[in-house]
Amino acid sequence: MAGENLKVLNALDSAKTQWYHFTAIIIAGMGFFTDAYDLFCISLVTKMLGRIYYTKPGAPKPGSLPPDVSAAVNGVALCGTLAGQLFFGWLGDKLGRKKVYGITLMLMCLCSIASGLSFGHEAKSVMATLCFFRFWLGFGIGGDYPLSATIMSEYANKKTRGAFIAAVFAMQGFGILGGGVFAMIISAAFDAKYPAPPYEVDPVASTIPQADYVWRIILMAGAMPALLTFYWRLKMPETARYTALVANDLKQANADMSKVLQVDIEAEPAKVQQTAGSPSSPYGLLSKEFLTRHGLHLLGTTSTWFLLDIAFYSQNLFQKDIFSAIGWIPAAKTMNSINEVFTIAKAQTLIALCSTVPGYWFTVALIDRMGRFAIQLLGFTMMTAFMFALAFPYDHWTQPGHHIPFVVMYSLTFFFANFGPNATTFVVPAEIFPARFRSTCHGISAASGKLGAMVGAFGFLYLAQSPDKAKTDAGYPPGIGVKNSLILLGAVNFLGFLFTFLVPESKGKSLEEMSGEIGDMKEGGEELDHPASYNNRTVPVI
Repeated sequence: MAGENLKVLNALDSAKTQWYHFTAIIIAGMGFFTDAYDLFCISLVTKMLGRIYYTKPGAPKPGSLPPDVSAAVNGVALCGTLAGQLFFGWLGDKLGRKKVYGITLMLMCLCSIASGLSFGHEAKSVMATLCFFRFWLGFGIGGDYPLSATIMSEYANKKTRGAFIAAVFAMQGFGILGGGVFAMIISAAFDAKYPAPPYEVDPVASTIPQADYVWRIILMAGAMPALLTFYWRLKMPETARYTALVANDLKQANADMSKVLQVDIEAEPAKVQQTAGSPSSPYGLLSKEFLTRHGLHLLGTTSTWFLLDIAFYSQNLFQKDIFSAIGWIPAAKTMNSINEVFTIAKAQTLIALCSTVPGYWFTVALIDRMGRFAIQLLGFTMMTAFMFALAFPYDHWTQPGHHIPFVVMYSLTFFFANFGPNATTFVVPAEIFPARFRSTCHGISAASGKLGAMVGAFGFLYLAQSPDKAKTDAGYPPGIGVKNSLILLGAVNFLGFLFTFLVPESKGKSLEEMSGEIGDMKEGGEELDHPASYNNRTVPVI
């Protein structure tokens, strides 16, 4: 597996920041805007869905989704995402990043629009339609994770690679923010046009017939930003690293990157057999050789992403329940259906604006200075500390006058999730694995994260219920309460801190250095060292 670094790869690693870098960030980032918008906007409309389709005449409070329906509506997109990450991650290594990149975006856009449609008017048919299309929406979203990360890592120079990959992922913050703002605009417009009394005044009139349009418009709007970049996705050339190291076509790689970088790169046909895809390095993903070289790395990326998403998704999807528990969101019966959407969206928007979005961009600014390892450790540490600070004196925070400090500390957990493991777990798998496995391994890591998201989403839905059966939501069994749930999430974050020590540092290293694909030849033409020594820290080999 020895060989001199290819000129086209050296040109990419040493390239100055150019317009094509920003173009790639925007093209990939718009997909992530849609990803986040679609995954998290469902939490804005679940209360409304409960009012429209599950309110019982004469009930003292508005209807809510039954536990099994709520779990399906909230979690089916995560199931689709997990499947899409594994499938498109594998396909991106088999067919090339470019060939499947447009497919994922089109699938997202079509299913996002279809999520607002329904076959029939009964609750069962509406929910079945919603869940069907949200599964396939998630399938497309899942493909965007490994493909966008891999494409951005393979286009970037090694000096600012972390910032570029993190900037793509940071568009999630704008997606969450955009979802909240759009929901506020739509709900405010409908409330002004069709005013309605609170539920406690008139249960029937509090949910206007036009409310059925509100949730549909909110879900469908996420497709628009991504559609604008569809053409440009199709026009992107295949990455030079895939073309050279996997497809073994150095001539095409040189031609593509000469256009992108606007420089002449000399062809190197003689070196094609020195690439990682050649017979000199035949080991496969399931081989002992891969396990020896990258087994601990894959364990590190999968475990940390799994643990992070348990906490992150449970917080995001169910923050409305936490805000209701501390009294920051008024009781449902004091609002009409449109007011409730506006109030929940306002809370999500404030959290996104004050903590989620800044956290992402702190990572973009500092990841190539501090390194991935330090940021991830810092994030897990602070998330653990703030979770415990919220949990142990939880009864104190629920008292009148103490809500603002609670919201501030709750926001800081989001800040350090995003200035921390939520960003770094996305970046690192795109940097440390060989080109022919890069998309697959990122997909496996991301799928592990979505498995954690499902544990967080489904688990928190039940665990956060009050231990007192009289205080649980309709249809739910007693749980352990919000306080104990937060303690559990704090423990999960601490485990994430520990597993971070399995993840190598990739700051300032080329992708080939990290993966061991092409040796950095010394004067005498020595073979490259074992890839386990390529990190700033010593990482044990299985």
